[in-house]
Amino acid sequence: MTVDTQVTEHLIDEQTPLLADNEVQTKHNAVYNRFTKTQKRTILFLIALAGLSPLFISGSFIPSIPQIAKDLGTTGAIVNIAVSLSIITNALGSLLWASYSSYYGRKPIYLLTLSVQCLGSLGVASARSVPTLLAWRIVQAFGSSSGLSVGMGVIGDIYKIEERGTASGVFFAAVLLGPALAPLVGGITAHYYSWRIMQLGLSLFALICLILTIFLQPETSQPGARGIDKAREKGEKDGLVYLNPFKSLWLLRSPNIALPALEGAFVLISDYTLIVPIAYTIGKKYDITNEAIVGALCIPLGLGNCIGAPLSGMLSDRILIAARNKRGGAWVPEDRLRASLIGAALFVPCSILFEGIILHFVDGNVGLVLICICFFFNGLGVDFVLSPLSAYNVDILHDRSAEVIAASMAFRSMLISGSVVLILPAIETFGVLATNTAIAVLCWIGFTFTLSTIKYGDRMRAWVDLGFSTVENN
Repeated sequence: MTVDTQVTEHLIDEQTPLLADNEVQTKHNAVYNRFTKTQKRTILFLIALAGLSPLFISGSFIPSIPQIAKDLGTTGAIVNIAVSLSIITNALGSLLWASYSSYYGRKPIYLLTLSVQCLGSLGVASARSVPTLLAWRIVQAFGSSSGLSVGMGVIGDIYKIEERGTASGVFFAAVLLGPALAPLVGGITAHYYSWRIMQLGLSLFALICLILTIFLQPETSQPGARGIDKAREKGEKDGLVYLNPFKSLWLLRSPNIALPALEGAFVLISDYTLIVPIAYTIGKKYDITNEAIVGALCIPLGLGNCIGAPLSGMLSDRILIAARNKRGGAWVPEDRLRASLIGAALFVPCSILFEGIILHFVDGNVGLVLICICFFFNGLGVDFVLSPLSAYNVDILHDRSAEVIAASMAFRSMLISGSVVLILPAIETFGVLATNTAIAVLCWIGFTFTLSTIKYGDRMRAWVDLGFSTVENN
């Protein structure tokens, strides 16, 4: 056996490190020192605001569905299509914006999409028919769809690998406040004012984000990494280019990308299963018709998000660093995923299962209190899963960070959008307990996907090599 063969075999061994050369890593750390800590915090704050938009737009709409249906002379099931359309549009839009942010840079994409979001929200507020409402919801969602994928790309631009989990945790703490607090804000606004006022508020929010981005957010793409920079090096002229936004979906051929994406989809489906039918499940069971109170029931979920995201992100960094030190400086990226296990195995599936049991068997205030506890642990668990999974995606495909996040999001969103449409019919047909039990089983299946990625991640990288990150480009 030759030396070259021995080296090759070592590279696909079960404990294959992707980062092991400390000298090279030190050399390339300079790229992360372009911004001060204060600048990084400011950038993180701004991208968190933009990342909050897509889920906040969806969440604030949900408690208003009965009022919108009455206002437009239709049914809640028809208006609920707008939620599904938003999710699909977000998926497709994230692919497009991620591709173009890798070519032109992050800031130009933010400026464009925030402008579209502002216009779309104004359109929704002025809608007088269901077709008009659905059309403007598509525009609104298309504008907000850059928030998550481009935001994680920015985190990969400015934070080193051992800081990335903490930064992504803070990012997701803000992002997942959307489905948690948006129903409260939307419910209060709909009950005391109008659902249209909420949409005008979203337009104003997008405008404020746009102004802050113009004056406070620099371009974060690493030097020479943009597609336009590489084109200029070849002497090509600047101008509009066509990029295939669906090309990044080909990244899902790697099980290292596909399995975590499935797990992320399953835990988010549990989240939507709790929130989307809330007026027709918890509201009906406990005779709650006030939209503001219905929205307030999601506060415990938001509290779980606030605690879970930064905690899981910081924990994933510490696990990664401890494991690397134990191996003498060798990095195995799947170590980060260990931080997600308690959420995937316990918090998420048990919370959705117990909520179904409580709704079926427990009446009165005791039932409401127990359901709020379930909401808290679901919020905690979802963040314990999503934050490490997203940081892991950026770790292993750093040069294509926005694209891999967009591909995972698009895949998840397609699954979620179909699920959202089926949630109410499933509950009406099979009942809350049966529906929630099925979702809990789905989440446990997702947990096995994470376990498989941790155990066999190195072998899966060898099966389908996407050009995974090394110290030179991480």
